[in-house]
Amino acid sequence: MFGKKILAYSVSTLALMSGAAFAQADAQMETVVVTGIRATISQGLDVKRESTQVVESIIAEDIGKLPDNNVVEALQRLSGVQVTNRGGGQVGALYIRGLPDVETTWNGRKLFTSSGLYFSVQDMPATLVRRLDVYKTRESNQIETGIAGQIDVASYRPFDFDGFKLTGQVNETYQEFRGSFDPNIGLLISDRWKTGIGDIGVLANVNWSVVRFRDESATPGALVPFAAATTTGTLAPMSWYALQRILPSYSAETNCSSGGAYNVSCAPLSAYGLVWQPGQPGGLSQKAGSYLTLSDGTHLPYYLSRDAVFMSDFTGKRTRPNANLAVQWAPNEHAEYTFEVMYNGYRNETYNNLFFNFVDWWGDFPPGGTVDPATSITLYDGTNVMKTRHVKNVYGFTSGDLTVEKTNSYVYALNAKWTVSDRLSLTADASFQTSIFDTQFFAMRIDRGVPDIYVDFNAGGGNIALNFGDGQNRITDPSYWNTAGMWDNGGRKKGNAYTAQFDGSYDLKGIAGPLQRVRFGVRYDDRNATEAYRGADQWHGQALTSLPKEILHYNSDFFDGEADVPSSWVNVDGRYIWDHRDELRQIWGGNILDARRRAMFQNFKIDEVTTSAYLEGDLEQDIFGRPLTLNAGVRYVQVKDQMTFWNRDKYLLTGIVESSAGSAYTAKFLPSATLAYEPMDDVKVRFNYGETLRRPNFSDLNPTRILNSDVTNIGYGTGTQGNPSLQPTHSKNIDLTAEWYFAPSSALYGTLFRRDIQGLVLPLNMVVNVPGADIYDTYNTNNFIINMPVNASKGALKGVELGFVYFPDYLPSYLDGLGAQGSLTILSSSQNRPVTDAAGNIVREITQNFIGVSNTSYNATLIYEKDAIGARLSYVWRSKFYYGDEAANFANPLGIWRMPESSLDFQLSYKAWDNVMFTFDAVNLLKGDQRQYYAGGGQGNPTVTNFGRALFSRTFSVGLHYSTN
Repeated sequence: MFGKKILAYSVSTLALMSGAAFAQADAQMETVVVTGIRATISQGLDVKRESTQVVESIIAEDIGKLPDNNVVEALQRLSGVQVTNRGGGQVGALYIRGLPDVETTWNGRKLFTSSGLYFSVQDMPATLVRRLDVYKTRESNQIETGIAGQIDVASYRPFDFDGFKLTGQVNETYQEFRGSFDPNIGLLISDRWKTGIGDIGVLANVNWSVVRFRDESATPGALVPFAAATTTGTLAPMSWYALQRILPSYSAETNCSSGGAYNVSCAPLSAYGLVWQPGQPGGLSQKAGSYLTLSDGTHLPYYLSRDAVFMSDFTGKRTRPNANLAVQWAPNEHAEYTFEVMYNGYRNETYNNLFFNFVDWWGDFPPGGTVDPATSITLYDGTNVMKTRHVKNVYGFTSGDLTVEKTNSYVYALNAKWTVSDRLSLTADASFQTSIFDTQFFAMRIDRGVPDIYVDFNAGGGNIALNFGDGQNRITDPSYWNTAGMWDNGGRKKGNAYTAQFDGSYDLKGIAGPLQRVRFGVRYDDRNATEAYRGADQWHGQALTSLPKEILHYNSDFFDGEADVPSSWVNVDGRYIWDHRDELRQIWGGNILDARRRAMFQNFKIDEVTTSAYLEGDLEQDIFGRPLTLNAGVRYVQVKDQMTFWNRDKYLLTGIVESSAGSAYTAKFLPSATLAYEPMDDVKVRFNYGETLRRPNFSDLNPTRILNSDVTNIGYGTGTQGNPSLQPTHSKNIDLTAEWYFAPSSALYGTLFRRDIQGLVLPLNMVVNVPGADIYDTYNTNNFIINMPVNASKGALKGVELGFVYFPDYLPSYLDGLGAQGSLTILSSSQNRPVTDAAGNIVREITQNFIGVSNTSYNATLIYEKDAIGARLSYVWRSKFYYGDEAANFANPLGIWRMPESSLDFQLSYKAWDNVMFTFDAVNLLKGDQRQYYAGGGQGNPTVTNFGRALFSRTFSVGLHYSTN
């Protein structure tokens, strides 16, 4: 990848340090005020050189001067870190070496968001961060979870400064697609005093940011089979005519009517024989001439085509209030006490303006219609997959979906450090954490019949093209539209934790031979999590024009001319329906007003108690006259879960609240060891072995079956069902690193690593029939594809990381201050995956990549800093990767793959006076987008099975930074 002549690495300043436990981290980390990026990088290389662990660090040059606007943006430029999901005005997902389960700590304390196990790192603003440490290996004194690694966020404390400190920062950010300026404001005030009872310090740090955004996507739907020719089997109702859609079973061809008596022909999908099984890894064959074999031996030739096309014009406003308060007291040089509070807030309102049109209707082909099947489609060469089609009299709708979300997370902590003697030091820490996430979803659909639709599912570059012939004007004319469905849902997720930790360190230098130090500690964590939700939907049909005209919304300039798709359509305004939801509920009536469906229903509660203890030692011995150090230890962890679950479906049908209970227990010894050796003055090598865990998500333990409606009339719904028997995933980790410090402020380094992972959790799918007219009336089907997680896989991840930092000292004076950083990560992953039949029985296994792993990624940054000017041009790139699975309802390959992703960013700063700096930032200068395609089982590619393209805006920011010396 360096052949592309990208010169450098991340602008993020790199530093590596050892010892993650806050007992050591808090005691050893110093804040060193530096005057430039080069000084910070040089300082980081010194720390890297002295550490035993494999750690990457970013150090803020000064308060609020972390080199990006939020934590995730800064981390993406570190070696081995990849990101994706750039929508919503932010980078939304972070991986370390391709793995997603990153443990986040704040000053050494584990963080989480609501009922989840992990913390949403993007909620952390840069102004609250003093330094970021990314641990790729772990010592025994660190929290054991997070196979991917651990990120420790160190915030400011008053004892970091000699006296009074005041810093203010104001940024205005402009997002091109949205066309708005949004503020990001930060303020820090800190001071310390010498008093008769010792040193006292108080610090307050607050941040408030607003982001308004617009993301746009156009997507062809999933693949389903259509008869390639008229075919009749020997058993009724085995009969299809050309281009008639082939549903998975014969019984699903019959519509269940909720009027009158319940139609018993709505039997399980396999009742009359399964024609084809949805959700297989490779889907149905895409080879020309492919056919399905019916139960009587009849061959049914088929084409594959999309069931629909859809577009999303997604806008929103996100507000994040954040605060950090710290009070420190040092009565003498042997004791220090810290009380600190952190608040993370999140407010998000989004409007998904969805345009959806089916392209699967067969009623206008012979014998019932006049359209010639042969002229209505074209195929990709050598396949049975349709590239273009013309369909008449299909169903289409737009949906105005408004989502309102709110999170409040608090951490209260008290920390004490004592130097008991010249050899013994102790640390105690107690904290309480609470996090609540609330969400409300209100959506209204309007629909109409479409006389004609012409679609090219890939007109080039993954873009769809569509038009409606003579009916094109109807998509913006409300007189052609009717009201349809309404959805009124909500949820609450809550988590609490009481945590206590005690750590000690005893210095043995000079009294125990090569053994230099012993560290020990215990940790107790009492965590609970609950989830509750509500949901109701109701159909209602009347002319759209019968509602107030203020309800109408028209978008414009959709997709920025990037594809031949409509640039505007009519929909309901999300803000209007939210503000008038009580009135609209009365109009729709039915289930929307049902008291049981509107009530928040708690569906699970989990209490988890984790107890852990560790013992480790540091040894040092000269080998061949050169120093060899060893850190070795073991951590014991014990986890007990008590779980209670409630069945909402039974409550809705009977009014009876039925609960079930369960428990789980696990205990593990987790060893770790790190050897570090310096064969030459400027060279250091390390070998690390460690073991880490990934706990099951709390929601994955819930055995209650949750059903989802067949909202697009495909003949079956979906559902989820947890598994209380899930065990933690266990990883054995090996790292080998080498570093060469060939010049001042310059280094070349590399790492070889491997992760052997047992007990990976994967979803198993099974087809389930849930009989009853009430089920059909509620979910529009009696057949469901149920997804259940199991510990069904093991796998291995291995790779190499290469990086460099170089500031040449031979350049002419006008180029003095030019430097470069760069890194390259190459990964290889594989895991086994069970494949099930319709009943959920495992019939075979396949091998696939890990989710989120790009085989190749790199980042490069060119840095220039001279006098009052600093500049950085940074480029990040990752190759294609397996992103996840489609719903197991269709005939396409199950896997969703992302095309290569990249971003080019630029930063410029000008120090106008000693205390004042102006900044300019530009993100995504090359308008990097997101393109997906279906692939799996040896089938699928970006051309034939493309799965849409999303556009993300460029953003520009100007800022003013003030700080006292």
